[in-house]
Amino acid sequence: MNVTRVFKLFFFFKNKMEVCTVDGFEEVGKNMTAVKIDEDVFIFDAGLYIPGIVELQEEDQKQEYTVQKLRRVKAIPDDRVLDALGWRDKVRAIIISHAHLDHVGGLPYLLERYPNVPIYGTPFTMKFLELFLRDEKIESKNPMHVIKPDSTIILNGKSGSYKVDFINTTHSTIQCVFLALHTRDGIFFYALDLKFDNHPTMGRPPNYNKMRELGKKGVKVLVLDALYSSTEKRPGSETVAKHMLEEAFSRATDKKAAIFITTFSSHVERLNNIVEFARKTKREIIFLGRSLAKYMEAATAVGMCPFKNHVKVVKYRKQINSFLSRIEKARGRYLVVCTGHQAEENSILDRITKGETPFNFKPGDNLIFSSSVIPVPINISARAKMDAKLRKKGVKLQVDVHVHGHGSRDDMRELIKMTKPEQIIPAHGTLEQEAPLIELAKEFGYRFGETSHLTSNGKLFKF
Repeated sequence: MNVTRVFKLFFFFKNKMEVCTVDGFEEVGKNMTAVKIDEDVFIFDAGLYIPGIVELQEEDQKQEYTVQKLRRVKAIPDDRVLDALGWRDKVRAIIISHAHLDHVGGLPYLLERYPNVPIYGTPFTMKFLELFLRDEKIESKNPMHVIKPDSTIILNGKSGSYKVDFINTTHSTIQCVFLALHTRDGIFFYALDLKFDNHPTMGRPPNYNKMRELGKKGVKVLVLDALYSSTEKRPGSETVAKHMLEEAFSRATDKKAAIFITTFSSHVERLNNIVEFARKTKREIIFLGRSLAKYMEAATAVGMCPFKNHVKVVKYRKQINSFLSRIEKARGRYLVVCTGHQAEENSILDRITKGETPFNFKPGDNLIFSSSVIPVPINISARAKMDAKLRKKGVKLQVDVHVHGHGSRDDMRELIKMTKPEQIIPAHGTLEQEAPLIELAKEFGYRFGETSHLTSNGKLFKF
């Protein structure tokens, strides 16, 4: 064997791509993936998993969340697998795709394990992380780097330099990105979460040109949001949700009845559309809840909160109860946006429904759910019970006034066509929810166990 051949073989094996599916591959939440090239490891996302965690901690007196407690209830990624692999001390960067708690909420509790490792994310994502750290009273020594969507950065490791693309995409919060790590062995493409909205009401459509460009360059591995891989019908644009909201508001005509609406606190685009229609009612618009206040503060800081001067925000429990007392006496004067669409314990809606506040729903009052139920058993059960109680009280419920933020099989087909990956790994769901993507991949010639992989948490792939 000649010297050139030996060098080529050495180079090939030295630079193989290894992917550890740390967490989020068997459930909806605590997403975390690690990629290793030689002596360099890169972490993508570090989320939370507590059913109903979207509206986290509405109490004034909060429980202290220690790493030990969170690990015991499996609320944060079990990144100890990186210790077992000998990867933890090789982590060069932590890169966050967007500001949802199931992608960024676990990171504050893991940072002490990655001292001084830089963190990268879009302006809104990084501002939300900053506010999360502040509220949880967690100090971080990690350098924080703000990267605009559709930007490219260079990361330096022991084995060389790596380019990372932050590719603008659409989802149910603002400034979301797909992430593409360029290595000598191809591109690692991280597509969590996936939804293609060509007509967003805030921000730009997805950057399809960049995705096609990367597909031509050579995508080695695609980690793909497969939550709705069994669904053919697309969820619809946020423009559709805006029309649904307009219709819902048109049905709340009694000027003496209360109007409450609940949605995901992180859905800044939806909140903006809610406020647009709420202003037409001539009622005073009140936002109730800590998580609403936090996401609104983050959006304001990055110049993406056009409704900030049209709402009053009330976030602490005593103030909330005081305001609910006012609303009880003058229910036709206010329009309330609040937390609790998943019937989370101690959320605003949960406390009202249980009679634990000065406000009580009466027959004819309006409650609009501009959300869908997160498809985990505890949320499905809790919402069913809440809806039954509210209907018994005579509340006029409008549910599913919403288009969700996860793409259908059509979106997945489109991404696979554009990126042409060598390997596909479904993520962001239970194995049952991810399995249909394996079937879909067969349409493109992928072979299960060879080029498409239904995996579990903590598994290692060597490509």
